[in-house]
Amino acid sequence: MAIRNLRLEGDEILKKQSREINVIDDKLQTLIDDMIETMHKYNGVGLAAVQVGVLKRVIVIDLYDDNGPIVLINPIILETKGEHEVDEGCLSFPNQFAKVLRPEEVVAEYTDREGKRMRVKAKELLAQAICHEVDHLNGEVFVDKIIPGTLEYVEPDKE
Repeated sequence: MAIRNLRLEGDEILKKQSREINVIDDKLQTLIDDMIETMHKYNGVGLAAVQVGVLKRVIVIDLYDDNGPIVLINPIILETKGEHEVDEGCLSFPNQFAKVLRPEEVVAEYTDREGKRMRVKAKELLAQAICHEVDHLNGEVFVDKIIPGTLEYVEPDKE
């Protein structure tokens, strides 16, 4: 496993559509492991492959609960329910936070890393993370969706 370089604000790749994955092979498994390790290093809740420079439709999410990280390959949001204002940040936009409108619940379909098609009904932070990361796969970033006037820059802690 390896820590991958994050693509940051202004990198053109973040605006590109990610491609469907047709084969789950060792190379993809290595990418997934690297993405999880990279997400954990930067204390992220989610990470899309495009954020490490790979235009493939795969995301990883970890709510740091007892369930461990989840891997969603070729995720599709089938339904959304409700809407609420949430605070959001992004590993590709370090130290930037804003309010965004997100669905309260989503139903998503995806392939897991073993190749099985799955469905998840997600609420709260998991629903928010799925929406945020699927946006990345479609070339959309959270700063394009913020509620005007809510963007804040937070100075990083000096250690």
